[in-house]
Amino acid sequence: MDFSNPAKLALLSPFELKDALIQTAKQSNRLMLNAGRGNPNFLATTPRHGFFQFGQFAMTEAERSYVYMEDVGGFPTREGIEARFEIFVRKHADTPGVHFIEAAVSYVRDQLGLSAGDFIYEMCEAILGCNYPVPDRMLRLSEKIVGQYIHREMVGDHPFVGNFDMYAVEGGTAAMTYLFSSLKSNHIIQEGDTIALGMPIFTPYIEIPQLNDYKLNTVHIDAPQSNNWQFTKKELDKLLDPKVKAFFLVNPSNPPSVKIDDETLEYIARIIKKRPDLIILTDDVYGTFADNFVSLFAMCPYNTILVYSFSKYFGATGWRMGVVATHEKNVLDDKIAKLPETIKKQLDARYHSITTEPRQLKFIDRLVADSRTVALNHTAGLSTPVQAQMTLFSLFSLMDEEQKYKQSMKRIVLRRKEALYRELGLPMVHDANSVRYYHLLDMESLAAQMHGEEFSQWLLKKLKPNEALFRLAEETGVILLPGRGFGTTHPSGRVSLANLNEYDYANIGRAIRGMASEFFAVFEKEKAGKGAKKPKK
Repeated sequence: MDFSNPAKLALLSPFELKDALIQTAKQSNRLMLNAGRGNPNFLATTPRHGFFQFGQFAMTEAERSYVYMEDVGGFPTREGIEARFEIFVRKHADTPGVHFIEAAVSYVRDQLGLSAGDFIYEMCEAILGCNYPVPDRMLRLSEKIVGQYIHREMVGDHPFVGNFDMYAVEGGTAAMTYLFSSLKSNHIIQEGDTIALGMPIFTPYIEIPQLNDYKLNTVHIDAPQSNNWQFTKKELDKLLDPKVKAFFLVNPSNPPSVKIDDETLEYIARIIKKRPDLIILTDDVYGTFADNFVSLFAMCPYNTILVYSFSKYFGATGWRMGVVATHEKNVLDDKIAKLPETIKKQLDARYHSITTEPRQLKFIDRLVADSRTVALNHTAGLSTPVQAQMTLFSLFSLMDEEQKYKQSMKRIVLRRKEALYRELGLPMVHDANSVRYYHLLDMESLAAQMHGEEFSQWLLKKLKPNEALFRLAEETGVILLPGRGFGTTHPSGRVSLANLNEYDYANIGRAIRGMASEFFAVFEKEKAGKGAKKPKK
């Protein structure tokens, strides 16, 4: 691999650099261990069985119509659907997934107080995908059920007054795209404005504000490793500056995978009391890997936009499912209401085709319309089969009162991290706030622990940007992403603890230690050479 132009390589996004690292690993004819991307290799089986069995029932409903025609069915019929469902589950009682959907209907009726028949009908129509998403923001009962799941996982026992609205979207990716666009379209954040980013952070949050579409200034709020990846009060005080319009963060963080501790959450909440106009966007996709997680959405609902994706926890990256949530009373709607009259008239013209009262349109409904360029608002909404699976994922978690699935997910990533450190030959530091989905391997710290501080400083001077990652790929087949691409301040590699098997992480630890030993041999040789006396003439 040519390392002659490190500056050029350093400009690449870590996800684009990943492809170059993969090509390097392939050229070495070694077994490739790609710990770069965060796609989990585990998934929730029971709610998937339930989806397919609900689909079988939905097909029996569709085939009740147009029986005289081959290959043609009709819409489900609401009347009598609950009785027909009971007959179906009794007939197929021993089929995997059938007991789950029977229990899900019971939970919806007996615990959530919703109509079992309406729920069965909504699920059948959704799984068949035979109608447009109505309402376009989210199916009616699905929003209530997913809302219960979000409340339990993101709010928990924290006091929370009022309700929140949700928009079902194509994963966290779509949430980010739509939010940046709508914040600009509604003049909440405009070109030249300043936003704050909680660093380190998922790379697109760094890159999107720099695009010509937005041209935003950014202030970094650092959570240093020296402070256990928690924001310091000094850094958070930057949010007191009134020119900072919004604060975007990922919690638990990506890539350190550390949730914000209670003390820091309280401090942020105190800052927001002093800055009631501040917008918070919290991306909490990894929050479900933590016990007793509390989101900033719970602490400061008026100011906070919540982004959550089902991708990682349920092993559902291919489903593309997530939600955006805002409190029914929020700073976004109030900011729009306070816009100058000239801008309000512009927005009236933008949304007049979808409502006779555009000024009453909530931000979250503007978000839906903007996601389909307003003119296609009538066909907006997440694919209904995806919403059905999202709802079944939520019910699966809600019914798991002992949280057995959560504990299984936590054990998987913990064992992988333990295997990694066992072969690194280093102690694994325990952090009660770590959820361990990812892990940052700090090159400076690892080198110092293995062979001393002097070697560590020598290595940092010796290596060009990303050279260690390319050499690791070329010589061992191991793929890690550069931590600097996520806003870390030290040379590091992000290892996903989600997408390989336990023994693979042991091999990664062994490979890193082996490469460090090779560098250490060069270091000792150079050191010995410098110390040798020159022979006399």
